Amino acid sequence: MAQGSGSASLAKLRVALLICRMVFSGTIDAATYTVGGSGGWTFNMVTWPQGKRFRAGDTLLFKYDPTIHNVVAVNKGGYQSCITPAGAKVYKSGKDVVKLRKGLNFFICNVAGHCESGMKIAIDAV
Repeated sequence: MAQGSGSASLAKLRVALLICRMVFSGTIDAATYTVGGSGGWTFNMVTWPQGKRFRAGDTLLFKYDPTIHNVVAVNKGGYQSCITPAGAKVYKSGKDVVKLRKGLNFFICNVAGHCESGMKIAIDAV
């Protein structure tokens, strides 16, 4: 009888390990991108996402001088018009970490004239 009980415990342990592997596999494979590369978050960013494959769960690191810039997560309308919608999340640390959600993700700098000068990005995460 003790042998059967041990086998059941081992099976439960294997199931638990399998579930843990499934839960954490998405975060293990996630990538981190520094927006703008070594130049950081600045003007003329619109083309920066081109050629990169983003996935839901990937992380964006926005590095910039917080005394002159910020990062705002906006909707498509806010991105296109360079207007911050009510309730938009504003980041202003200069070292902001943002996790991408599946679908389109839009970011702008809402300091006057910055978005209009190309300080914005649109990222489609699969």
